[in-house]
Amino acid sequence: MNAAVATSVFAVFMVATVALGLLALRGRGGGGGLDEWSVGGRSLGPVFIWVLMAGEGYTSFSYLGAAGWGYNYGAPVLYVVAYMSCGYAIGYVVGPMLWSYARRHGLVGITDMVAHRFGRPWLGAVVAVLATVFLLPYIQLQITGMGVVLSVISYGAVSLNWAYFVAFAVTTGFVVVSGLRGSAWVSVLKDVLVIATLGFLALYVPLHYFDGYGPLLDRLVTEKGDWLTLPGHGGGGAGGSGLGEVWFISTTFLNSLTVVIFPTTVAGYLGARNADALRRNAMYLPAYNVLLFVPMLLGLAALFVVPGLVGAESNLALFKLVVDALPAWAVGVIGVAAALSSIVPMAVFMLVIGTMWGRSVLSLLPRLAHADRQKSAAQVVVVVAGSLALLLTYTAPNTLVRLSLISYEGMAQLLPMVLLALVWRRLTFRGAFSGLIVGVAVVCVLVFSGNDPVWGVNAGLVALAANLAVALAVTFAGRPDADPRPDAEVLADDRDEAEGRDRAGGRGEDEYAVGPG
Repeated sequence: MNAAVATSVFAVFMVATVALGLLALRGRGGGGGLDEWSVGGRSLGPVFIWVLMAGEGYTSFSYLGAAGWGYNYGAPVLYVVAYMSCGYAIGYVVGPMLWSYARRHGLVGITDMVAHRFGRPWLGAVVAVLATVFLLPYIQLQITGMGVVLSVISYGAVSLNWAYFVAFAVTTGFVVVSGLRGSAWVSVLKDVLVIATLGFLALYVPLHYFDGYGPLLDRLVTEKGDWLTLPGHGGGGAGGSGLGEVWFISTTFLNSLTVVIFPTTVAGYLGARNADALRRNAMYLPAYNVLLFVPMLLGLAALFVVPGLVGAESNLALFKLVVDALPAWAVGVIGVAAALSSIVPMAVFMLVIGTMWGRSVLSLLPRLAHADRQKSAAQVVVVVAGSLALLLTYTAPNTLVRLSLISYEGMAQLLPMVLLALVWRRLTFRGAFSGLIVGVAVVCVLVFSGNDPVWGVNAGLVALAANLAVALAVTFAGRPDADPRPDAEVLADDRDEAEGRDRAGGRGEDEYAVGPG
């Protein structure tokens, strides 16, 4: 009976989610073209941009991985709050700059920007392939998270394998039809449920199991002190986790830089109606991070309630606190909040992969070069990417935080080519491309050989340092690129559309619009 009630609540909300995505397309002529599908027609206001970008930071990892790392290690998981807050501060400057650059030139993603900056359409295709490789683990993370949630709230009635498939099917169908605008609408529902359920759990768990926060915190300090300081539980000595102060600082620094050029973050930037909406969101979004302390604390509380969880089972720490203690309908609602925290970011990840391939890879083929066919090609890629991530979930499972770190470490290697190149004209194509090759090679060697962190430092930062060193060395050793375009055509700034017209002597936006390259 409990399984039937909880899964019924879950099913009703999943149907409502798809319906909300369809409702978002009313009056949009069947969903519009690639611009409408991928960046919401660049018309999303401050509220939708806020909830959409908040959804980027609050995923199934926040419900499962944050609690799991709190359970396993303790304090090191606070890097999530640190890097996201720092990333929002950097985004205050970078977001409007990327928005303006894309708006002026009619671009829809980082692959477009790279191709336009260096005047080489094929380079956008290369970046799309690399970005896809490093985004797939994040999609796999969300499939895993949503599948675990569905299996747990069904009290085991739905197996993990079927739960993974449901996660894939619901999200793929949703994103193919609704695009970025639908994701923004569903983000509103998700945020309401996330705030409500976490607020409830923040009060319920300490009172139900420990008679309040005082006894809980007292037990943590006296019995689990190792979890409350870096490098966390099991972090010291030979063979420890290596998650000490140097790792915390290097990971926070790397991720705060990387998050602002993450393809899904950029999709949120480009969907904004104006640059001011991005600046306001950069100021308000850190407040959303307060919610992240709840699953982290609940993961620590689970040490006393459900001890002995090991490996991937630790990701279930939060749900094991509530499944047996709450009525089935409440378990279903909490499960829906966690599932929507998977669907929204997973939809944006899949959407971005489809857009990158439709615009920068498949468009190089003569039959798919026409703009009318790019959206259809992108939607096919969404299904393929989702299927591949589902296959990886079945064949190469991993812990949720590990998948997240691999994605960020790999994506960080695009920083010089995507960000530095847009503010520094001297960076040459040869330099940026050589650095990218070295950075990707170093991060792959370090991660897959088990040397992450290396000497306590995040492997992605070590790879990025090598990336930058090679890029600068090749740039200064060679000749500048022979590019006749003026700086205003190649470099980015944070001017808005009206300022752009003024500086151009009254020219309209259309006079700046050029394709990649």
